[in-house]
Amino acid sequence: MDVNYVGEQLLPGKIGQFFVILSFGAALLSCISYFFATREPETKSWKTLGRIGFLTNLVSVVSIGAILFYIIYTHLFEYHYAWAHSSKALPTHFIISSFWEGQEGSFWLWMFWQAMLGLILLFKAKTWEASVMTFVMLCQVFLGSMLIGVEILGSRIGSSPFILLRDAINAPIFSDPKYLSMIPDGNGLNALLQNYWMVIHPPTLFLGFASMIVPFAYAAAGLWTKRFKEWINASLPWALFAVMILGAGIIMGSFWAYEALNFGGFWAWDPVENVSIIPWLTLIAAVHVMVAFKNSGHGFFTATFLALISFVLVIYASYLTRSGVLGETSVHSFTSLGMSGQLIAFNVCFLVIMVVFLIWRNKDMPSTKQEEDIYSREFWLFIGGLVLTVACIQMIATTSIPVFNALFGTKVAPPVDPIPHYNQWQGAFAVVVTLLTAFTQFLKYKKTDSRKFWAATLASFIMAILLTAIVVYFTKVYSNVMYILLTLSCIFCLLANIRVLGDALKGKWRLAGSAVAHIGFALLLLGALIAAATNEVISINNAGYIQVADFDKVEKPGENLFLTEGEPTQMGDYRITYVGDSVAPPNVFYKVKYERIDEESGRVKESFILSPFAQNNPDMGGLIGTPATKHYVTHDIYTLITAAASDSQAKAANIPEEEKTGYEDYDEPATYQVNIGDTLRYRNGYYVIEGVNRDAKLNNIPKGPDDIIVGLKIKVVAADNKAYTAEPVFVIKDGNSYDFNKDVAEQGLRFRFTNILPKEDKLEIMLYQKPLPEKKWIVFKAIKFPYINFFWAGTIIMTIGFLMSIYRRVKDAKISRKSIASS
Repeated sequence: MDVNYVGEQLLPGKIGQFFVILSFGAALLSCISYFFATREPETKSWKTLGRIGFLTNLVSVVSIGAILFYIIYTHLFEYHYAWAHSSKALPTHFIISSFWEGQEGSFWLWMFWQAMLGLILLFKAKTWEASVMTFVMLCQVFLGSMLIGVEILGSRIGSSPFILLRDAINAPIFSDPKYLSMIPDGNGLNALLQNYWMVIHPPTLFLGFASMIVPFAYAAAGLWTKRFKEWINASLPWALFAVMILGAGIIMGSFWAYEALNFGGFWAWDPVENVSIIPWLTLIAAVHVMVAFKNSGHGFFTATFLALISFVLVIYASYLTRSGVLGETSVHSFTSLGMSGQLIAFNVCFLVIMVVFLIWRNKDMPSTKQEEDIYSREFWLFIGGLVLTVACIQMIATTSIPVFNALFGTKVAPPVDPIPHYNQWQGAFAVVVTLLTAFTQFLKYKKTDSRKFWAATLASFIMAILLTAIVVYFTKVYSNVMYILLTLSCIFCLLANIRVLGDALKGKWRLAGSAVAHIGFALLLLGALIAAATNEVISINNAGYIQVADFDKVEKPGENLFLTEGEPTQMGDYRITYVGDSVAPPNVFYKVKYERIDEESGRVKESFILSPFAQNNPDMGGLIGTPATKHYVTHDIYTLITAAASDSQAKAANIPEEEKTGYEDYDEPATYQVNIGDTLRYRNGYYVIEGVNRDAKLNNIPKGPDDIIVGLKIKVVAADNKAYTAEPVFVIKDGNSYDFNKDVAEQGLRFRFTNILPKEDKLEIMLYQKPLPEKKWIVFKAIKFPYINFFWAGTIIMTIGFLMSIYRRVKDAKISRKSIASS
């Protein structure tokens, strides 16, 4: 029998699901129409139909997002997505974050950005529109299928963001028509995602992923229509844009990790981090080989292959993070929603397109029989692209171990400690790449004067050696050979590109973009290197012991300090004091005061308060800490709460209502046998047993002829001589005994008159006292990150360099089109 549910708003979900289906159908129509428009360019109606399909898809995607946000923002918890990812307590900016916390929201974000890019292509692609949009809309078809959430032949296709809570979860509560009244709030946003970087990091990252389809589409369209050389010029600005945006998104993730996660750093070689950086590196390699081909005619196959494989790797990354295959090796991958088959089909489709086109057009591709000169820039750009590709192969092979195990039944174990494993391999690749980035700046396209090349290179290299020696001396990292080599290569790269930038400022402005991007990359790598190699824990605990249960199972006691509220502790150059806390549910903000004291005068030279916060989250394993950081020009002081005093009220709050007795806030009781006139002490005074009230009465309990109701008169005198009275009651009714307590709330006391002992001529009482307030304490870790600002500054400078390069390539493309038109 159907249940008529009360309070459900079903119209938004029905409209939303309509647009989900419409977006998929419109994308499919547009893809097919553009396909035939490419094959039959003389038939204009195909292109018109393709545009209609695309614009319908665009409107549908925007409508899906607007309706889903309305559902989340207005807290319609009858919808599973709103209940699972948001709550009423979230501020607006975190409600925005909850929009893409789940798979459905993130797929929508990808679709939205791809639709926006398609709109630009509609106006800017010109003669490339039909062929390029065929592949863009094919991708949109697959993404749209992820949100359909319909069942065909017993198999569910996609997961709809508009599914109702009662359809997603099978629970007895949904047999009640008024179940919504029993759901006061949603699950809320994951504690680790409640950070402002998570408002902007995912949109930027997904814009990067979405933009990767454009170089793929141009490369595939170039092979399809035999416009082999033309696609390079048309695609290069888009490839640079994708590299810039995806790189910015990845670094934003590093900012988030540094500011919100508790592992103490900005990169942990987590599989999800790896699969985002791999396509970024392959597209960087593609850009360099594309530039080499444009200037020399060499490396067409490599440039095309790298442009195509970059987007295939984006889809593969989506499979790894969304299929659940990384569930045991990654701390922040999505859980599986049963879409592994769809994701595999998505991946296989674009992989097949890549392979088929490369084989089909292999004989027609441009090639040069003349060998490249070793003193030419294009030769080393090609080598650099290969090195980046090999680096990605190593990274993806290790990251994909769970996939290989699932496919082939093997039992290969991932690295026990991934950070040293990846550092060893990727550090060597980074040395080679930065060296190539340095000396290729002294090379010209086609051919270079070898004497001038060696003179410029050796001068910069000798200067780099001297500066490296200075850096190693001050950082005191003498035994780490990889650190020294990386430092040398980064400084060499900096010097070489600063020299090129100097030439650009003298009039050769066309070189400025790449030089600035390379300078930013070198600074980024140098900052990451120094911060990772020289960061030091400054919260040294010489005792090597923390008196907190099981603390050594989750943290190293020797790297943590125990602080009691109001009691200063010396920590290196700082005097540290835990000065209190404030609560903003579900988080507690702990105020830690840092003071630097002048040893001679005792004067405070510097003082600041950091407020790291934490929340007790049983679902995530206990206390989840979010660090606070003091930023200096030369270093950061990073502070994280690793343990804190338990709150007795919080403990009581965790007891189910049906199990509460009313005594959770009191210590274990003391039982006394007393007589009238006895005086007894409690921790803040004393109390006197004054007498028995035989005429005691209880509201709502009538007294029968054989019943006994007796009150015990007690006078309580506090240490400040204030007096209070209490009269607990003992009852014998129908042969059974009961007692009714009486509180003296001002003193935190509860009295029970529990028995009358005629044989002993005694009265039995029980005294409950609230515990004395526990002195608050915290355990915290503090880390010093030297020169971390090089890392952040390098990111900004690199992004500026990409913007300059995009501007240059767009301008070159306009000039090229004008020259073709005039000829």
